[in-house]
Amino acid sequence: MAEEVLILSSGKITSHLTSSLLAVAFLTSFGSSMLYGYNLAVVNSPAGYIKDFYNRTVLSRNGTGLNEEALTLMYSLTVSVFAIGGLIGSLMVGTLVTKFGRKGTVVNSTVLVFLAGSLMGFSRICGSPEMVIFGRFITGIHSGISLSVVPMYLGEIAPKNLRGFLGLMPSIFICAGVFSAQVLGLHELLGKEEHWPLFLSLVVVPTFIQLMLLPWFPESPRYLLIEKHNVHATITALKWYRAKCNIQAEIEEMQEEQRSLSSVETVSVWQLLLDHTVRWQVLSVVVINIGMQLSGIDAIWFYTNNIFENAGIPAPEIQYTTVGTGAIEIVAGLIGCFTIERLGRRPLIIGGFGVMGMCCAGITLSLILQIHVPFMKYVSVGCVVGIIAGFCIGPAGVPFLITAELFKQSHRPAAYTVGGSLNWMSNFTIGFIFPFLQMSAGSYCYLVFCAICLSVAVYVYFVIPETKNKTFVEISQMFATKEAVEESQALIHPDQLKLKKMNGYGSLENGSLEFDSSSSCA
Repeated sequence: MAEEVLILSSGKITSHLTSSLLAVAFLTSFGSSMLYGYNLAVVNSPAGYIKDFYNRTVLSRNGTGLNEEALTLMYSLTVSVFAIGGLIGSLMVGTLVTKFGRKGTVVNSTVLVFLAGSLMGFSRICGSPEMVIFGRFITGIHSGISLSVVPMYLGEIAPKNLRGFLGLMPSIFICAGVFSAQVLGLHELLGKEEHWPLFLSLVVVPTFIQLMLLPWFPESPRYLLIEKHNVHATITALKWYRAKCNIQAEIEEMQEEQRSLSSVETVSVWQLLLDHTVRWQVLSVVVINIGMQLSGIDAIWFYTNNIFENAGIPAPEIQYTTVGTGAIEIVAGLIGCFTIERLGRRPLIIGGFGVMGMCCAGITLSLILQIHVPFMKYVSVGCVVGIIAGFCIGPAGVPFLITAELFKQSHRPAAYTVGGSLNWMSNFTIGFIFPFLQMSAGSYCYLVFCAICLSVAVYVYFVIPETKNKTFVEISQMFATKEAVEESQALIHPDQLKLKKMNGYGSLENGSLEFDSSSSCA
């Protein structure tokens, strides 16, 4: 029966954005990715209230309050434990997506959000700072899982001509999460002392909506066919996500990928690092994920209020200016999302890092000269906006998308584990080192970020090919060694060959061809 369906369902891979694809992209991004952005910004507004709660709780327990250093350390732990949880979550991705699937991992991880929301929401009633810290740790684990699984899921269910559009939707919702935390943190809304536990625990609302609706949608067809060998479930899933007559070509592409794999078993991180056939893909994932966090975007957010204050913006209005930068994030993310399929991945990520590098240099120049040249303080504000816009238009989301595109099914979970863990470690590192870097280098510290951004842009320009409208097999073949390409070109017309054996990533091994005049490549 399955074979009959395959034969009757011939056609090209659809180029249409179906309602099911859009719904899944919205639900996964809204209920998972947005929480990452929200949790990044949610602790900024109520920082004073949380510190006061910590101090009063310790005073009631011990009879003495915390000194300034201890209080700062305790609050810093509350902020940074989120990144520690994220690192742990990213290391779990490979195991989870192999066992539960892509959609299954997204759905099952929602329990972490409800647990964390309950801990943070009832922390003041219970008089327990530990509940806030542990809740932040658990939300970090959820975000570490989501940052890898959601782009992986969307990248696998999307047709190749929409993979970029859907792949950048999570980054837009991350920006929306930051923006919503900034808006809700205004004093007129949830920025009052009595509201901070509710403010922290609101993460359960989008997750509840996701949990109610996402289970009704199918698992990744690529996971069902290549890893679970379930042809019937694959066809059913594709009928959800595609036009009814456009199934055959995509299933054939998946089967081609399945045949090209040396093993359908998911490789471990160690096996991925030792596999010489994917060394350039691994190096590319390392460079773009580390560059994403070491680009200075976190440092910019850390120093934004000071830059705005130096520009002459009144202190009471700085919170509204910060909300404005959050709106700029969303607009830039939307521009990237709607242009990526027209421009491609390379222009967005090269241009984004290039703009960030030039604006980092501009901030250094403006901070040095603003004492002597008054209008330079406005240049610094413009550079902050430029860095934020440059980041959100490309580097904020494209690295996660490229991680999905550079690897086939067997290597993809391990690649996301590597990329995600490096992303979180770099996040934690820059948060820890930047204050010391700023104290020692002053305004010149942004030149470090300038060098990193421009270096990543140069690497992408020379090493990473354009992946727009390419299948996963085609992308992996672009990374095949030059010797393998020359060997295949030296042989007779490919229509007279049948591949007998291939290595894990599409480059032909010696003696791996046999002639077959009766067959031809599809």
